[in-house]
Amino acid sequence: QVQLVESGGGLVQAGGSLRLSCVVSGSIFSINAMGWYRQSPGKQREKVADFTFGGDTYYADSVKGRFTISRDTAKNTVYLQMNSLKPEDTATYYCNAVLKVRLLSTARDYWGQGTQVTVSS
Repeated sequence: QVQLVESGGGLVQAGGSLRLSCVVSGSIFSINAMGWYRQSPGKQREKVADFTFGGDTYYADSVKGRFTISRDTAKNTVYLQMNSLKPEDTATYYCNAVLKVRLLSTARDYWGQGTQVTVSS
C-alpha cells in the first residue's frame, strides 16, 4: 500500500515562489529515485526535476536556475522549491517515485494525484 500525496500548489503572480511537498508512505523496501513531473492541458507530461538516491540530480532546461529539488529522509518527503515563476509554469504537478515494495524484486513507478500550480502574468 504505497501512497504519494502532494501539497503546496496554488495561485501566484509571475516572479513569485511556491514550495511543493510530496509525502511517501507504505511498505517500501527501497527507493531508487523520486521526482516531479508536470502536465498542462494539451501538452505531454514533462519531467521537471528528479534525483536518484545514488546522488544524481536532473532538471529540465526550462527550470534550471529557478527550481530546486530536495528531500527530508526522516519525514519521507520530497520538495520542489519553485522561484521566479512564469505563466508557462502553470500546470498540474505530480510526484513520482521509483521504488520496490517488500518481497518484490522489481522496481515500479508510483504517482501522486497532483497539485495545481497557476501563475498569473
